[in-house]
Amino acid sequence: MTTSITSTTTRAYVRLAKLDIVDYYLGVLVVGTLLPAALRFDGGVLATGGLFLLGEVFVIAAMVALDDLTGFRDGSDVANYAPDDRKRRRYRKPLVAGTLTEDQVLRFAWVTGIIGALLWIAAMITAPHTPLWTVVLIGVTYFFSVQYSWGVKLSYHGFQEFFIAALGWALVLAPYGLAVGSLDGDVVVQALLFGLGPLLFGVYSNTNDIKGDRRVGRPTVAALTSPRGNMRFIFAVTAVEAALIVCGPWLGTVWWFPVALLPTLLLRALQLRIAFGQGDILRARLLGIRIHRVTVVALVVVNLL
Repeated sequence: MTTSITSTTTRAYVRLAKLDIVDYYLGVLVVGTLLPAALRFDGGVLATGGLFLLGEVFVIAAMVALDDLTGFRDGSDVANYAPDDRKRRRYRKPLVAGTLTEDQVLRFAWVTGIIGALLWIAAMITAPHTPLWTVVLIGVTYFFSVQYSWGVKLSYHGFQEFFIAALGWALVLAPYGLAVGSLDGDVVVQALLFGLGPLLFGVYSNTNDIKGDRRVGRPTVAALTSPRGNMRFIFAVTAVEAALIVCGPWLGTVWWFPVALLPTLLLRALQLRIAFGQGDILRARLLGIRIHRVTVVALVVVNLL
């Protein structure tokens, strides 16, 4: 009986940390293949990268735990994960499902947040390079990650979409900076594309969550605008991603970069069609997760070749 309870609680913590959503963690593959060949298997670089990745896991676990706690307290998660909504799985929200208490979630957030901070500090101490911009970027990323839905509640002040993308940018630029100490156009383009990936499934989640977000005053673009305005915003972000891909060779990538990323361009068109042609927002969101992973594979292939 005790073993069963412990197992259930452990699964609840894993779900709380959203460990099955690996999309931000895929940045380590992009960074690893962007590095000069001589650095990819350098002991110091590997140690720094490993510490940064592990810290990233703990920082994001703290961020999403606090997001769940705030969403539960203000009622938005209860509204968005209603029992009669078969498309939204309540067990993914342990507070809504009743598998964890508020105190358990808050303690988990504190512990993971502290461990994440220590690991990122260790990554900077062991790093081959620590340019000031990288140190500042890591510090700012940490602060706003734990303050995303807690404390200053960044996502409750109209910055949610920007943060979702900026987190992805930072998780490529920061570890690359620690390893190399400088940036070039190719690195910046790939970091920007990587960050837009989570945004281009996050905006579809927001579209589905309009009712709950409006009720608690969470100002996402979807909640603040009309359906047409939200659609235009999503089209615009998709167009920015496409422009980065098409213009990549002029910004520092290889000349065949748009060809390698052609699957991303085609799948984005399909995503828009599913969302706004067929009206299936959650299917478009799921496709967005897969598109991000396809993009990461394409970037890795480009970097290796």
